[in-house]
Amino acid sequence: MTHKIFSTSARVYYEDTDAGGVVYHANYLKYMERCRSEWLENIGFNIVELQENQGVIFAVRSAEINYIAPARLFDTLTIDCDVLHVGKVKLQIVQNIYNDGQLLCSAAIKLATLDRTSFKLRPMPKELHVAISAGQKDN
Repeated sequence: MTHKIFSTSARVYYEDTDAGGVVYHANYLKYMERCRSEWLENIGFNIVELQENQGVIFAVRSAEINYIAPARLFDTLTIDCDVLHVGKVKLQIVQNIYNDGQLLCSAAIKLATLDRTSFKLRPMPKELHVAISAGQKDN
């Protein structure tokens, strides 16, 4: 399968900004989280169904973020998700946020799959692992 970066968009609203009309730094993480949720839906996996039917959740283990330029009120952002590596319980993703093609923010995100009850590491369901592996950069 050909490597493909998933992208979605989001509009910046007043609630997303600080007093200066610039997106508050923590909100970039929210945009990235929404993108990952949309990406999972796009490859056929609903987060609620994964929790309820498979007993698995995702947890962010680390996030290294570089802020390059500000997003502002009413900008329409493009947020992407690019899988670098998928293991049994770990997932490495790079996410970028753009405004009109200008890179605003870049992040290296490490996720882990956990048992939804015990919060202990748990291998992701085989079907999910296969679907994510099919789109990762190394393929």
